Amino acid sequence: MDLLNLAEQYYAITFIIVLGIGFLQGSILGKGIRSKFPSLKKHAKVVSIILLMLFSINSIAGVLKFAEPAKVTVSELSIPATVEEVFFLVVNLSGINAGVGAVIATFVTITLILFLRLADMHQIARYFIFILSCTVLAVSLLGRFTDFIPNTFQIVSYAFYQFGITLGIFIITRRKEFDMFSEIK
Repeated sequence: MDLLNLAEQYYAITFIIVLGIGFLQGSILGKGIRSKFPSLKKHAKVVSIILLMLFSINSIAGVLKFAEPAKVTVSELSIPATVEEVFFLVVNLSGINAGVGAVIATFVTITLILFLRLADMHQIARYFIFILSCTVLAVSLLGRFTDFIPNTFQIVSYAFYQFGITLGIFIITRRKEFDMFSEIK
């Protein structure tokens, strides 16, 4: 029995694990945000609500893009001759042409990449987030450039993962002064 069939067979356990992994990733990111910007602790509720909205939009856009990836075929690609054609090619390949949700998702992703580079995080946490992000990127690229179409189980799993990230960031950034992860450094 392969791993995906086993995960589908025990879907409740799989969803809890995926939610937990997402929550852990979100908690690490939330802790990194709090340590990089300590003045945000004074406005923890407002900041956490803004981050909740941004990451919720990011999650919804990510799940929608994962569920129905816009396929790119080789026949659509051509060597650009003008600056406008280069811009059009970049927009099509990156998937930004999917709307406002995709633009917000791209903004959040780029911000997280920059944040991950600049944040004062433990190397293990940094590698954990990097490996998860690369795995998600690989699956997204697989859906964009191949015939792969995720089934309902995979879409729901990805939704739980995104919800876990959003929840983790929200809960950790919402706290005002007490930091229960202060010992982990």
